[in-house]
Amino acid sequence: MEKPFYLFLTLILLLSCSDKKPAAAPEANTSKDTIVLQVSNNKDQIEGTYETQREGNDPDDCKISLEINKTKEGYSYFLKTKTRQLKGIANFTTEESGEKYLVLESIKWDEYNGDISHEDEENDSIANAEKPELEIPVGISASYVKDTLTIQNYGNSMNSYTKLSECGRKYIQLIKSQK
Repeated sequence: MEKPFYLFLTLILLLSCSDKKPAAAPEANTSKDTIVLQVSNNKDQIEGTYETQREGNDPDDCKISLEINKTKEGYSYFLKTKTRQLKGIANFTTEESGEKYLVLESIKWDEYNGDISHEDEENDSIANAEKPELEIPVGISASYVKDTLTIQNYGNSMNSYTKLSECGRKYIQLIKSQK
């Protein structure tokens, strides 16, 4: 007699839990003077002109400007440094981790030596073997946070490269102009 009673009680308990309706969110009281702003997607906010900021006493230390424009196909860029002006396609991506990147397509890195950590080892047969010609990467990626694009411009002793040789900074920060 006890088993059917507990079975019936369990069944009633399960059914009562699954029939709950979501609680209605309380309506916000807004007055006629209140303006509700829609937050736009980060892709819409990436458009604009970005520039490096002066560091130290040298005004031309690393003067770079980058203009991002929306096109029918996506985005385009116009990069201007003290020695060159480049145009191309810009791709905006968001990683699974939530990190956002802008890739400036078609820009060939200025220098790429790859992994150079084993160059001094003379007894290593791999190091002594004929090294294949390394292909210089194309495309410069910049991390995007709020109004700042950050490019890691050169590598380290393990991975030697330089993306934009006209700027000696390790990290090039391009900050969006408020024009």
